Amino acid sequence: MKARNVQNEIIRKIIERRKDNRYHGEGLLGVLLRGRGDDDERRYQLSDSQVADNLIGVIFAAHDTTASVLTWILKYLHDNLNLLESLTKEQQQIQNKLAKESRGLSWEDTRQMPFTSRVIQETLRSASILSFTFREAVRDVELEGYSIPKGWKVLPLFRTIHHSPHFFPQPHKFDPSRFEVPPRPNTYMPFGNGVHSCPGSELAKLEILVLLHHLTLSYRWQVVGNGDGIQYGPFPVPKHGLPINITLKKN
Repeated sequence: MKARNVQNEIIRKIIERRKDNRYHGEGLLGVLLRGRGDDDERRYQLSDSQVADNLIGVIFAAHDTTASVLTWILKYLHDNLNLLESLTKEQQQIQNKLAKESRGLSWEDTRQMPFTSRVIQETLRSASILSFTFREAVRDVELEGYSIPKGWKVLPLFRTIHHSPHFFPQPHKFDPSRFEVPPRPNTYMPFGNGVHSCPGSELAKLEILVLLHHLTLSYRWQVVGNGDGIQYGPFPVPKHGLPINITLKKN
């Protein structure tokens, strides 16, 4: 809450500066400020507080979730060196291709990382960064003998679904190979599902793929202290944020 107050004050000053300069600027903030309309449309406008709230929500959702996934990937690869070496081998093959063609990493290259993608999928399942979401019953529902009245709030528990042995055998084992076969519909929902699924899912996966490409080719890491345990802030991360020592990879 203290950090949010700091963010809110920073954004408020930016809004005031842009209003004084009569320049809305670019990005989401510019869109929100330009969308305020004329004086006749003031009742449809967002207040400065509402604009800041929208921005903080986007920053929070886009940063914390991806950072949490990356932290868990580092832990799982650290704890499963065979998987780390397989992932590195896949990235080395791509790097050899880039060197031969004298170019940098492209979007198409990230589509040629099946093993790395399965590691990401298994991390999203095992860690279940998004543990649940909020929904509301739009009509009366009967589900397995239970009545859910219209208007009731419903919290689908993704973590429980992802760790169900009925859908994922040996759910507590970190096993990317389970995604060699697509999971059953509605059993794997790390980004939610339906019309309210996360709009940033593809960007998040792209960011992770690019980072793992460079990280695994050039570096190795060692967890400092006991890496077991989970803390929430509010998304789950390894205890103490997984402090590590990073060293250059030996050729």
